[in-house]
Amino acid sequence: MSKTIHGGDVVARHLYEHGVRHLFTLCGGHISPILSGAKALGIRIIDVRHEANAAFAADVMGRLSGTAGVCAVTAGPGVTNTLTAVKNAQMAQSPMVVFGGATATALRGRGALQDIDQMEVIKPHVKKAIPVATVRDLGPAVDEAFRVARSGVPGPVFVETPVDLLYPEGVVREWYGMKAPGDDDGKSKPLAARALEFVLNRHVDDLFSGGTKLLRGERAGVHAPQHSARQLQQAAKALLKAKRPLLLVSSQALVDVANVERVADAIGRLGIPVFLSGMARGLLGKNHPLQMRHKRRLALKDSDCVVLAGVTADFRLDYGAHIKKRAHLISANLRTADLYKNRIPDLAVRTDPGAFLCALADELDLVAHERPSSWQHHLEHLRERNAARDAEIERDAEKGPAGGVGVNPLALCWHIEQHVSDKGIFVVDGGDFIGTASYIVRPRAPLRWLDPGVFGTLGVGAGFAMGAKLQNPDDDVWLLYGDGSVGFSLAEFDTFARHKLGVIAVVGNDGCWSQIARDQVKLLDDDVGVMLEQTPYHKAVEGLGGKGFLLDDITDVERVFKEAKAAAAAGIPVLINAHLAKSDFREGSLSI
Repeated sequence: MSKTIHGGDVVARHLYEHGVRHLFTLCGGHISPILSGAKALGIRIIDVRHEANAAFAADVMGRLSGTAGVCAVTAGPGVTNTLTAVKNAQMAQSPMVVFGGATATALRGRGALQDIDQMEVIKPHVKKAIPVATVRDLGPAVDEAFRVARSGVPGPVFVETPVDLLYPEGVVREWYGMKAPGDDDGKSKPLAARALEFVLNRHVDDLFSGGTKLLRGERAGVHAPQHSARQLQQAAKALLKAKRPLLLVSSQALVDVANVERVADAIGRLGIPVFLSGMARGLLGKNHPLQMRHKRRLALKDSDCVVLAGVTADFRLDYGAHIKKRAHLISANLRTADLYKNRIPDLAVRTDPGAFLCALADELDLVAHERPSSWQHHLEHLRERNAARDAEIERDAEKGPAGGVGVNPLALCWHIEQHVSDKGIFVVDGGDFIGTASYIVRPRAPLRWLDPGVFGTLGVGAGFAMGAKLQNPDDDVWLLYGDGSVGFSLAEFDTFARHKLGVIAVVGNDGCWSQIARDQVKLLDDDVGVMLEQTPYHKAVEGLGGKGFLLDDITDVERVFKEAKAAAAAGIPVLINAHLAKSDFREGSLSI
């Protein structure tokens, strides 16, 4: 007996044609046919414990895979539970498609279970919200979602799939309390009942008319604005006139995942000192001679020509004030508003920043066989400053813990740096501990540093880690948590264990929301709401199917890391609960 094709099969087929091999979800009757159809095609279903983590995982899958990440959640609260993660993806410019279940089309507004106006709720936070009205529209809606998610400025797209479009037609007719066309039990019905049945039959006929053909999805081209030859010439001319140029590169330069190695090569050929941020960390490897890691503000003040590649002059650059007013500013960005935010550049180029850097390197190679000698002097000056800061941090890492109790956070981060392999991926979720780690740990290659992005969202950790591990199963995923942020997604260790995802989490546990406490206690003389206990997260993880370790003495770190890596290699998720000593390393850092 052949299987009855339903709307969920149509959605699944189009997902498969778009290269989707993982679907993140929390089950719900509104979306079950999508999950069933996807599983039948070999798409792996990853069921999580909170919808936000399904969306966070899809965010990272989109960043790493070259296609849009996908999650499916049930109607009402299932959709609203994803909002923070969807907004994070929008601001991080991650291509993602979210399928949201919805009540049956004929029951909207009549008090059905979980029936709310989801489209109005989610529209402000996505590139496009696509309502689907008939089964025949399901496939085209999926194709449109993938095209929009990846074109121009990447971002999330929402597709609303009412439940009566996903299940088999016979089941839907039963739900509406009617028989299939042509069936007749011979019994007469009141006129009103017959009229209602006629209307519902016509409605269902329209829902399913020509709808369950498993057509191949259309992989529409991805469109991005293009720079001009004149813009390249202007940029090259400005650089060659400069004595102290500087390049800042962020996540948007890696939007074309297939092109990242070319972007890295282009930066090397440009010969300009560079600071990398966001997903661009690791783009040049661990110790590239052009890459600077410290004192970015001073470097910007020194520079007479600054190139922003996917970088916005927002709070991270003090709203543009870090760049001196006399410096020639070149900005390449996919988003027009970000080109001009807070600071009008001398040359604004709306384009893929990665592609722009590649073309600019070619242009410089064409017009100048050698780079100006002043560039080398500038580079050496920045290297000396960078090396001095590295030496200062290393000296601080060698100090014993303040008060003689706990683990020096700098020492812990230094040991993490020593233990991460060339195939290591860092997922970071937290405030003060993550800020400390960012000074010390170094991604070894492109696409190996995953942070939330400009939204500064806590709680991304478990979702990001599962997305990274599934996309790169042979790589080592190190999830660095603060003891505040771990509370958002600790239950997902159950998901890690069930799906045999050997993630290593390290919790920097100082019993405090330290990044907030520093300012709050100093300015308000009050620690209300910022104090925590040094909770035994390692024991909680044991109950969720993982392996837990307590690390309260740095002399034990080698043994703990060795055992943790062995467990993770066997597919067992690990959490190391590191009791941190108090530290003033990031004193004065901003928390607002």
